[in-house]
Order: sequence, then structure tokens, then C-alpha cells
Amino acid sequence: MSFAVDVNVLLSASNPACKEHKAARAFLERSIAGDEIVCVAWATLMSYLRIATHAGIFPAPLTPQEARANVVGLLGLPNVRALSEGDGFWESYEEVTRGVVVRGNLVADAHLVAVLHQSGVRVLYSNDADFRLFPLIELRDPLAA
Repeated sequence: MSFAVDVNVLLSASNPACKEHKAARAFLERSIAGDEIVCVAWATLMSYLRIATHAGIFPAPLTPQEARANVVGLLGLPNVRALSEGDGFWESYEEVTRGVVVRGNLVADAHLVAVLHQSGVRVLYSNDADFRLFPLIELRDPLAA
């Protein structure tokens, strides 16, 4: 079995100032210590680097070196896999967006769901309720009380 983790979980886990920090960190630590494959899309990792180092988003953002070290550490774990688009990606995107009006910020969510769908990953851990718009992915909130 495998599942994917969204950028908001990674950001909360690495930012002690975030109110969900303890829950996100505990979830991530349990996940990477478990037997299941933890999937992270390259788009998610690039979003993490962009947001975690952004002074306009976090009062004390990570340095680029700290954020990169977090990504390197995550990718170095034996049960973590990075996912990207493969041949036929557009067909996957078309399938996951059928019946959903995709525009603005929802484009990045649809992109992630299409990558996961194409890779056979059916579960996404995120606290972004917008993913509920896509019936081909099962959304689980790891930060819910």
C-alpha cells in the first residue's frame, strides 16, 4: 500500500510556529517510520521549497539550505518515493478533472491528483478540502483533532 502527502502537511511539520506543527510532525514521523510507501510528487516538493523559504508567508522562513536539507532527508528514506508525470499524463489530467471546473489555485490541486492517479496512488493526506472535488482520490486529514 502507498499514500501521498500534500505540501501543507510538510510545511506544518517543519514550521514550529504553525498551530498544527505538533500534529503534522507526529503524523509525518509515524508515516516515514511505517511500512507503507510514502509518495511525494515533485510538484509538492518544489512547492515546499517555494513556500517554506518565503518571508511573505512565514515570519521566520527556512533558509534555502534548511529547506533543501529537509527535502534531501525525506528523499533519502527507504520508504519515500518521488512521483512525477509520465507518458499519458494529459489523459490522466482529463480523467480526474472530468466534471470539475478547474481554474486558479485548483489547477495545482488537479495536477497533483492527476500525478497520483497516474501512479496508482489513491489516498492523499492533506488538510486542503478542495481535494474533495476530485472523486478519484480519497482525502484524509492527518491534522484533524
